[in-house]
Amino acid sequence: MANVKQVQVTFDCANPRAVSEFWKAVLGYVDPPVPSGFDSWDAFDASLPAEHQGSASACQDPNGVGPRLFFQRVPEPKAVKNRVHLDVRVGTGLTGDERVTALETEADRLEKLGARRLRLMPADGVDEACLVMQDVEGNEFCLD
Repeated sequence: MANVKQVQVTFDCANPRAVSEFWKAVLGYVDPPVPSGFDSWDAFDASLPAEHQGSASACQDPNGVGPRLFFQRVPEPKAVKNRVHLDVRVGTGLTGDERVTALETEADRLEKLGARRLRLMPADGVDEACLVMQDVEGNEFCLD
């Protein structure tokens, strides 16, 4: 039997700190512990060579259950649809109008954080409704 591995989800982005702050607010995540010898992440970042400052950020589940999210600066802008995306589970166990209301309520909250609503995918008899959105840099995710 294989050992279970931990997973980190990595986002390519232009502004790692901004994307990290967005996902912290979405998921209730927190910053990882500050590296030894530094009193803040800003102090750590300032210690890096100028070309590496602001090039990465991360956040993690404060309970250690969910995957760590890592954000790395890349030079090119997002050009096409994501091949992998996150499903933020806000409607688990809900169906019909009750589920759509839960999705819409969370979408309203996330729009205030900079998210953009793309489309509601209605229930189709096989899958329940989900709401497709984009984060602050256009990465797609679903409210599920």
